[in-house]
Amino acid sequence: MKSEADSKEENLVQQIREQAKAVEELAGQAARLYADEVEAVLNMQSSDPQRIERCLDGILDFCFDSRMLTLYKKLCRYYFEIDPESTASYVNAYRDMWDERA
Repeated sequence: MKSEADSKEENLVQQIREQAKAVEELAGQAARLYADEVEAVLNMQSSDPQRIERCLDGILDFCFDSRMLTLYKKLCRYYFEIDPESTASYVNAYRDMWDERA
């Protein structure tokens, strides 16, 4: 028979699994939406820093997801030709937030 502590632990583990699944689903939705925006920026060859930086800001929050990290890198490479200094700050922001070596 399970103790009350075991039952609480199992309940907590289940809640964590559900939250992790929800975060994963949210990241998938974000990847689809941001992929469209990144492609639009690239296809239009937009040089609007506000548009590009707004996109980078949004993507940065999801860079734990490999799809989002790929989009972030792609947009940073593009933005580097427009504004190398700002791009460097975005690279550093990624490192501060997500790089395991930090």
